[in-house]
Amino acid sequence: MSSVTWTDPSGNFWMFGGETAGINDINDLWKYTPSTQQWTLESTSPPLNQNQTGIYGTQNVPSTSNLPGARNDSLSWTDAAGNLWLFGGYGYASTTTEGDLNDLWEYIPTGKTWTWVGGSSHINQPGSYGTQTGTTGTPGARFASVTWTDTSGNLWLFGGFGYDSTGAFGELNDLWKFTPGTQKWTWSSGSKLSNQPSTLSGTSTSPGARNDSVAWTDSTGNLWLFGGYGYGSTPTLGELNDLWKFNPGTGQWTPIHPGNPLNQSGIYGTVGTTNPTNLPGSRDSSVAWTDTSGNLWLFGGSGYDSTGTFGVLNDLWKFNLGTQQWTWVNGSQLANQPGSYGTAPGTQGIPGGRSSANAWFLSRTGTSGSLWLFGGLEGSGNYLNDLWQYTP
Repeated sequence: MSSVTWTDPSGNFWMFGGETAGINDINDLWKYTPSTQQWTLESTSPPLNQNQTGIYGTQNVPSTSNLPGARNDSLSWTDAAGNLWLFGGYGYASTTTEGDLNDLWEYIPTGKTWTWVGGSSHINQPGSYGTQTGTTGTPGARFASVTWTDTSGNLWLFGGFGYDSTGAFGELNDLWKFTPGTQKWTWSSGSKLSNQPSTLSGTSTSPGARNDSVAWTDSTGNLWLFGGYGYGSTPTLGELNDLWKFNPGTGQWTPIHPGNPLNQSGIYGTVGTTNPTNLPGSRDSSVAWTDTSGNLWLFGGSGYDSTGTFGVLNDLWKFNLGTQQWTWVNGSQLANQPGSYGTAPGTQGIPGGRSSANAWFLSRTGTSGSLWLFGGLEGSGNYLNDLWQYTP
């Protein structure tokens, strides 16, 4: 669970690292080919050892010998060439001491090479902020953040659990932009201090500090953020179901749904029916997709069901950007539901409730594409390795 995933230009799914049963971190890299339904191990610390330190090599020099250390809850992006960019997480840098990371890596599938691009080869580093939209800096070590890639190819990073400018550890709400062409980070909005609530005033408007949110990018390049665990408009921690939009052109956040108070039950309405009052319950560690029509999709996580019960969820939601309304599409409105697997692989069923799953979207010409879901953590604490496909 808590791996990073991406889809390459050929439609293959990729997955790196994460956490295994027994609370061990891994740094294996896998490729799944939907046409053959086969997994291929691309790279690892032989022989599939856990809790391995990183092999950094020389900064900005690619090598087939380089390999990020084992980690979970890292952050990732895909660039226009189909290369993976990997940042931070919780795990191992260049020593056998585990901690938060802020190293930045690039993986090029065609050459099967990792390159250490920036950040530190040591754990628990504070952030170096400079000035907003001015001097460059480096995000502090962190995990469980969210990321986007904008239409200009810039990589964006928001929040998570980690180290602020003073070296204090806590929830973060800083927004960063990384430009691959210059390989520079710029602090764009939010606070350089941890544990900040959301603000709703003019140019300082910003979501509160949080971890384990979900994120989408729409067809016009806006960045969307939903939920997580952290701060709303008050200095109190809890589960969130607020929805925000960030416009990279203006550098401004817009609250679409403020989501206060914390720990809200879901308002499901009727399955398959859009209604302006529908709203997913507060949650963290969900997964998300964007389809070919620009709709935002949300599945599961740890949070609150329709009765106010907290547990792992298996509800599937769609958010229509045009109407800005939610539709409960599938799954249960009750927490902690078991999976319905059918009689054999390939038959219809419904994934059980889970958090920290992995997700991909596969686009096909002339179709609406399909949502893919792998693994996660059950409410009982069991780790899953089931693979599901949903076609809207």
